[in-house]
Amino acid sequence: MGMDLSTLRTLISRYCAGEENWVDTRTVYIGHREPPPGTEAYIPQRFPDNRIVSSKYTFWNFIPKNLFEQFRRIANFYFLIIFLVQLIIDTPTSPITSGLPLFFVITVTAIKQGYEDWLRHKADNSVNQCPVHVVQHGKVVCKQSRKLRVGDVVLMKEDQTFPCDLILLSSSRDDGTCFVTTASLDGESSHKTYYSVQDTKAYNTEKEVDSIKATIECEQPQPDLYKFVGRINIYMDSEPVARPLGSENLLLRGATLKNTEYIYAVAIYTGMETKMALNYQSKSQKRSAVEKSMNAYLVVYLCILISKAFINTALKYIWQADPNRDEPWYNQRTGGERERHILIRAFTDFLAFMVLFNYIIPVSMYVTVEMQKFLGSYFIMWDDEIMDEELGERAVVNTSDLNEELGQVEYVFTDKTGTLTENNMEFIECCVDGHVYVPDAICNGQVMPGADTMDMIDSSPGPGAREGEELFFRALCLCHTVQVKEEETVDGIKRGIHQGKATSIYISSSPDEVALVEGMQRLGFTYLRLKDSHMEILNREDELERFELLEVLTFDSVRRRMSVIVRASTGDVYLFCKGADSSIFPRVISGKVEQVKARVEHNAVEGLRTLCVAYRRLNPEQYAEVCALLSEARLALQDRDRRLAEAYDLIEKDLVLLGATAVEDRLQEKAADTVESLHKAGMKVWVLTGDKMETAAATCYASKLFRRGTHILELTTKRMEEQSLHDVLFDLSRTVLRQHTGMARDTFSGLSGDCTDYGLIIDGATLSAVLKPGQEDSNSGNYKEIFLEICRNCSAVLCCRMAPLQKAQIVKLIKASKEHPITLAIGDGANDVSMILEAHVGIGIMGKEGRQAARNSDYAIPKFKHLKKMLLVHGHYYYIRISELVQYFFYKNVCFIFPQFLYQFFCGFSQQPLYDTAYLTLYNISFTSLPILLYSLMEQHINMDILKKDPTLYRDIAKNCLLRWPIFIYWTFLGVYDAIVMFFGAYFLFDNTTFTSNGQMFGNWTFGTLVFTVLVFTVTFKLALDTHYWTWINHFVIWGSLIFFVVFSLLWGGIIWPFLNYQRMYYVFMQMLSSGPAWLSIILLITAGLLPDVLKKVVWRALWPTTTERIQNKRRCLASEPSTIFMLSQTSSRISF
Repeated sequence: MGMDLSTLRTLISRYCAGEENWVDTRTVYIGHREPPPGTEAYIPQRFPDNRIVSSKYTFWNFIPKNLFEQFRRIANFYFLIIFLVQLIIDTPTSPITSGLPLFFVITVTAIKQGYEDWLRHKADNSVNQCPVHVVQHGKVVCKQSRKLRVGDVVLMKEDQTFPCDLILLSSSRDDGTCFVTTASLDGESSHKTYYSVQDTKAYNTEKEVDSIKATIECEQPQPDLYKFVGRINIYMDSEPVARPLGSENLLLRGATLKNTEYIYAVAIYTGMETKMALNYQSKSQKRSAVEKSMNAYLVVYLCILISKAFINTALKYIWQADPNRDEPWYNQRTGGERERHILIRAFTDFLAFMVLFNYIIPVSMYVTVEMQKFLGSYFIMWDDEIMDEELGERAVVNTSDLNEELGQVEYVFTDKTGTLTENNMEFIECCVDGHVYVPDAICNGQVMPGADTMDMIDSSPGPGAREGEELFFRALCLCHTVQVKEEETVDGIKRGIHQGKATSIYISSSPDEVALVEGMQRLGFTYLRLKDSHMEILNREDELERFELLEVLTFDSVRRRMSVIVRASTGDVYLFCKGADSSIFPRVISGKVEQVKARVEHNAVEGLRTLCVAYRRLNPEQYAEVCALLSEARLALQDRDRRLAEAYDLIEKDLVLLGATAVEDRLQEKAADTVESLHKAGMKVWVLTGDKMETAAATCYASKLFRRGTHILELTTKRMEEQSLHDVLFDLSRTVLRQHTGMARDTFSGLSGDCTDYGLIIDGATLSAVLKPGQEDSNSGNYKEIFLEICRNCSAVLCCRMAPLQKAQIVKLIKASKEHPITLAIGDGANDVSMILEAHVGIGIMGKEGRQAARNSDYAIPKFKHLKKMLLVHGHYYYIRISELVQYFFYKNVCFIFPQFLYQFFCGFSQQPLYDTAYLTLYNISFTSLPILLYSLMEQHINMDILKKDPTLYRDIAKNCLLRWPIFIYWTFLGVYDAIVMFFGAYFLFDNTTFTSNGQMFGNWTFGTLVFTVLVFTVTFKLALDTHYWTWINHFVIWGSLIFFVVFSLLWGGIIWPFLNYQRMYYVFMQMLSSGPAWLSIILLITAGLLPDVLKKVVWRALWPTTTERIQNKRRCLASEPSTIFMLSQTSSRISF
C-alpha cells in the first residue's frame, strides 16, 4: 500500500507540478529498465526516433506541395485562371493554347525539383541506415541509426561518429575518459577529453553495462553546444546515489571517438532533438533576385494586359452603340444573347479580350528559365578546374535555382578551420635568446646532419647559451598536454616518428601543442610518453631523461598561458610556462626580452601563431608554498575558478624568458589569392569561427583579410570588462565615422587608398549582447544599427567564439539590413549548416569534417580556392545570360501581342485573332524558344581567363544592374516600336490593290501571316546581334529555327503535305511568298525594326562604354596579336567605373 501511495504521489507531483518542473526536464531510463520498486514511478515518455530529415517532400505530399509552390508563382497561377476561363466561356482561341504550355511548364519543373529532392532523400538514407551497435539483454545487436531510441545503451568503437547525443558511462581506458574530435561541430579538429560517470566507469562488458539500474534527469533539448545540466540516479543495493552531469559527460552527435578503443554510452537526445539538429536552420525555399525581378515585371505586364482588355471592351461597346454595327445582317444574335444583361456581356467580353492578349505574359519563360538553370548547372559540375584530383571530387550542385545569384554576391561569410585553412599546424621556427632555429634548414650553405638540422640565422651560441637552448627545448617537450598513441595509422593515414626510437603519433586538445612537440623532435628532443606520472624524453644524444610531473596549471583564455611543474632526476624543481606574448612578457624579470619581442612581432606580421616560453626554478620552500596555494584553491566549494586563477597568478611570476616559437596553421592553397580577388570584386568578406580570437586573427592576416596597415577595432568580452557595451559601440562608431566623414559610404564601393582600412573583431558573447532587444531607458539605443554602421565601414570582419546559431544570426542581420545585400556562406562542418541555410547562397566544402555542410548546401566544392571561379566566372556568366533571357522574353512577347491589340481597331473590336491558332501556340514553344535557351547556356560576352585575371569586372553586374527598371522599360519600348513597325508597315503595303501579279487581294490571314513572319525573323535577328560567342551550335539553332518556321508554314498551309488542307490557312503562306512586294516588305520591316537598337548600341559604346565593352573592343583590336591579350587584365584594372 505504501508503495502505491508513493507511486501516486510521484504521478500527481509530476502531472500537477508547474511547467518549470515538468516541461523543462526529461527522465531517461538507461537500457529501458524500470527503477527498483519503491524508488520512483516508472513513467515512460515518448521521444522522437533518430531519423534525420533534410528533404522537402515525401512520396505522399510531393504532388500537392509541389503544385502549391508552383502556383504561388504569379505567371503559373495567372495561366491556370486563363485556362479555366477558356474552358468555361466561348473565347476566340482554343483552351489548348494556354493549357499545353502550362502543363509543360508544371511537369518539367516538378520533375526537376523531384529529382533534386530524391538526391536529398538518398543522402539522408545513407546516414539514417548507418549501422549502430546497441546493448540489449546483455548482448550487442546491430541496429540502423534511425531505429535508435532514447535510453538505448550504445557501444561505440574508435573512429566511429556518434549517431546521437550520448552520456558516457564507461570506456576502455582505466580512468574512464575518452578522447573526441568535434571538428564537424565547432570546427576544431583537436582532441577533447570527456569523462564517464564515476560510479559506472568500471562496467566494461555488455553484461555489466546491461545490469546498470539508473535514471538520468536532464534538461529538455536546447541548441547550446557547450551547456548541459543533468543528474544521474544510480540504484545500488543500498540508497540511490545521485551524481551531477555536465557538458564534460555529454558526447554530441557528429563528434568522432579518437584514441579510445571503445566506450559505452546512453542515448539521451535523438534525431531532430540532438543539439546539432537544433542548430540547423529550417530549410526554406530560396528565391534569387532575378526571380523577384521577373515577378515584379509580370505584375507590370499583368496591369498592361488588364488595361488593354478594359480599353478594348469599352471601345467595343462605344463602337456597337450604332445598331447597324451592333447586330449586322450576317451576324444575328440568338434570343438568349439578347436577354443577357449588358454587364454580364461586358464581363464576358472583357475575359475574352484577356484570353486574346494573354500571350503578353510569357508562361514559357518559366520553363525556359528552369531548363536553363538545370542544364546550366552541369557546366559547374563538368568544370575540370573545380575539381580536386587528390580527393577525386568534383563540384556538386544541390539546387540549380540560384545559379545567377552567384553573380550578385556582396557579402561572403566564411568559416575558418578547414575552409580557409587546411586544419594542419606546422612548426616553422623558434627563437632562443635571440638565435633563430629553423628545422631542416641550411646553415652556412650545407644541410646540417642528423635530426637536429637547424639554421642559426644569428651567430652560433656560445657554450653558456647552449644550456639555455637545451632548457628551451626541454621546456617545450614538457609543457603541454599531449598524449602519445603507439600505433602506425590514424584516420587511415600512416604517420609517426620513424627514427628507430618510436612509431607513434601525438594527439592533443590543441593542434599547436602537437606542432611544437613535433618541431622539437625535428630539432633533436623527442617526447616519448607520460608513464607513472613521469614524462620521458630523448635528448639530442639519444639519452633517456625522466621528469616527474608534479602539477599542471591548465590553459585558459583569460590567462592565455599554461604551466607545468616538474622535478628533474637531479631533484631540481622547475616551473615551465608558455603562452601568448602579452601574458608572458609582463611576468618576465630577465632574459633577452627585446630580441625575442622583435622576432615575435616579425612573425605575427607574417601571420604566424606565436608563443613565448619562460621558466622559474623553485626551491623546496617555494614549491611547498605553491602546493599549499593550489590545494587550498582546489578544495574550495565556492568560487573555485576565481581562487584557482588567483593562485595561478601568484605562482606564474618572476619568470626567466627562454625564447619564442612560431607555428603556422597552413592556409589552403590559393586561399589568400581568393580572398584578395573577392575584395577586388567588391565583396566584403567576414570570417565566422568557433576558434579563439588570437588564432583566428593570425589566420586573417595570413589570408590577407586583414592587411599590415589594417586598423583593428575590438568589440570583445575583454574590452567589455573595461567599458559598457554602449560606450564601446559609440567609441568605435565615432572612430570609423570620423574617417569616413564626407565620403559616400556605399557598402559596395571599393576601398579608398587614401582612407584607413578598418577591420573589426567581435566575439560570440558580445554579439549576443548587441543582438539583445534594446531597453527603454535613456542609455540604451538601437545597438544593431550602430553595429551595422561600424561593419559597413570595415573592409573585413572577424567573428570568433561563435556558436552555430550565432553564425546564422549574423548572416540574417546583414540580410535584413536596409541595403538588403546578397549574401553567401561557405563552410565545411555541421556547425556551418545554419549559416549555409540562412544565406542567399550556401556553399559547402567537401573537407575533413564530414559531409553535413555539403549535403545541406546549395553548391558543394572541394576547396575554398574554387570559390573564385564559381563567382567571378560562372556567376558572372549565369547572371549575364539569364538577365538577357528574361528581358528578351518580355520583348518578344510585346512584339508578338501588341499587333493583336492594334488589329482590334481595324476589326470592330470583335476579338478576331490576327494570327492562326498554330502560330499562337507554337510561337513561344517552338519558333523562338530554342535560340534564347542556347544563348542562355553558351553565351560568353568576355573570355573567362580575363574574368579570372580581372575581378573588378564583377562590379559591372553588381546590384542586379541588368534587370533594373530603366533597362526593362527600354526593352518594352523597343518591343512596342517593333510591333508598330510590323503592323503598320504591313497595313500600308496592303493598301496597294496590285499587291499580287494577278491583281488578287490578300485576306486577313495573309496579313496576319506577313506580320508573324516579320516578327519571327526580327526577334531572332535581334538575338543574333546580341550574341558575342558564336559556335556551330548557335548557327545551327538560330538559322535552323527560322528554317523550321518556313517549313512548318509550308506544311501547315498544305503545300508540302496536301492532305493537311487546313481550311483557313490553305495555301496562304505560299500565296504571300509569291508576291514580290511581300518579300520587299519583309526585308524593309526587319531592317526598320532592328536599326534603332543597333544605332543606340553603337552610340552608347562610343560615348559611355562599360568596362566590359572596353575590353571587348580591345580584344577585337588585339585579335591579331594573341601574345598581348594577357595585358588586358592590367589595362582593365586602371579603367574607372
